[in-house]
Amino acid sequence: KILRISFNQCYDCFAVGTEFGFAIFKAFPYKLVLVREMKGSIAIVEMLFKCNIMALVGGGINPAFPPNKVIIWDDHIEKPVLELTFKSPVCAVKLRKDLIVVAIEKNIFAYTFVDYKLVDVIETAPNPKGVLTISYGRDSRVIACPHTQIGHCRVQLYDKKKTNIFKTNKKAIVCLALNYDGSLLATASTKGTSIKIYNTLSAQRLQEVRRGAKQAEILQITFHRSSKFLACTSNTDAFHIFELF
Repeated sequence: KILRISFNQCYDCFAVGTEFGFAIFKAFPYKLVLVREMKGSIAIVEMLFKCNIMALVGGGINPAFPPNKVIIWDDHIEKPVLELTFKSPVCAVKLRKDLIVVAIEKNIFAYTFVDYKLVDVIETAPNPKGVLTISYGRDSRVIACPHTQIGHCRVQLYDKKKTNIFKTNKKAIVCLALNYDGSLLATASTKGTSIKIYNTLSAQRLQEVRRGAKQAEILQITFHRSSKFLACTSNTDAFHIFELF
């Protein structure tokens, strides 16, 4: 049984968490790269580009690790090199070369990757699905997540030493995506009929694209690397790609 599928930061590989461990696949051309069997299930597998380091979180009926722990796994030695423990189950993990970002239901934690030092704790609205997005560009460290006030988003621009909190939606935010350099933010609410795009530095709304007239649950939003296109999936039979600007 598959518990989670997630792409790496370059979208050229993806990881699959299963009841018996995890597997890594090359996307283009499609190829199974490795399989790691464990004594339990893995609910979250987050790759770090294509290197040997990844983040694992146990889940399912028989979790391989406690669901309140993030395991930093070194696949060269096939062992954990770090455990981060939290007071409640981990909902999401995002990695970049200098940060580990973890979401639990009401908080976001950011750690450095060099010495695993805690550098930020962000309070959020109840966030059981772990709505969280980060930038991957080398010179732009940005985190976006739901704010404590419903329909508002919090954007941390660490290199600018700036925090933006602004209203993006009338209803609760269910999906967020940053483009590669963190300059653009896409948001969707529980209504699910449209996606709004904002400038993260100015908090100005730049565009709104229409998914459909009927309410739907938007499951994922992704920017193209060029930021010229935006894709989204939902609980309907349709898959949407939008041209931006």
